[in-house]
Amino acid sequence: MLCLLALATPTYAATPEQHYLDLRDRYIAKFTKAAGNDETSKQHDAALRELTGVLRGLVGPVTIKGLPADGKSNVDTLYKDESGFGHLDGLGFASDGDTLQAVVTTTNLLKHWLAEHREDGMPQEIDAAFRSDRFYYYAIQDAAFAKYAELPITKPASASVAVAVLGVRGNGDLKGPPTEIDVVAVQGDKLFFLATSDAVKTAEIPACEKIWKQAMARPVNKKNPRGDIVREDQAMDVYTKCFAKEAPSQGWYVAAVKKAQRQLDLLPLR
Repeated sequence: MLCLLALATPTYAATPEQHYLDLRDRYIAKFTKAAGNDETSKQHDAALRELTGVLRGLVGPVTIKGLPADGKSNVDTLYKDESGFGHLDGLGFASDGDTLQAVVTTTNLLKHWLAEHREDGMPQEIDAAFRSDRFYYYAIQDAAFAKYAELPITKPASASVAVAVLGVRGNGDLKGPPTEIDVVAVQGDKLFFLATSDAVKTAEIPACEKIWKQAMARPVNKKNPRGDIVREDQAMDVYTKCFAKEAPSQGWYVAAVKKAQRQLDLLPLR
């Protein structure tokens, strides 16, 4: 009977993406518990090279103007408690100085990654994720990201989704004239993400500065040990909403939109 049951139980071949994820998770479990030393560091680098090879097979050849032809794993650490853990699974490309960075991956890996960041407030629908600062915060680098506005770009006919955002990235204060432009596009089963720091010069908007000061003048809830942080987060929320509303009337806005469109045109979207 046991033999009959075994024969009757169907088996399913793992998808290429699942093979990558299983391999990645085994390495995460290994290195998170490993003692830090030179040998472990060598093994960690070898593991990332192995993951890079698997990703190249999944993604295929990629050519992005201004970036190296050979991408590396965008996941740059397999130590769960290390800063930068949990970046978007995919091939990462970067210019000298990281002023231009790209990630290319599959939509299946993207969906899995979104689910892994559900508890971080990540929207689970792809289009909604692309319009959330959470996506740009967790996908690349080790710095936070504040979205200031969406920039209207012309979606290529071959793409199902194309979004451009203007924002500020940093490890401290995220309030200030935004200069980074990020664009994302989905074509078929591929996601293309391109981030450019210092992409455009903008300026503060007086009406929004007034709203910021009013919000920061509100009393802090002293019963909450994070009262000052909550107040600043709320002030940042109303400030960026104001910025998004007022941005189209600013003198720098047209240049920002054109820059976003040029960034999109760098991607190999047919």
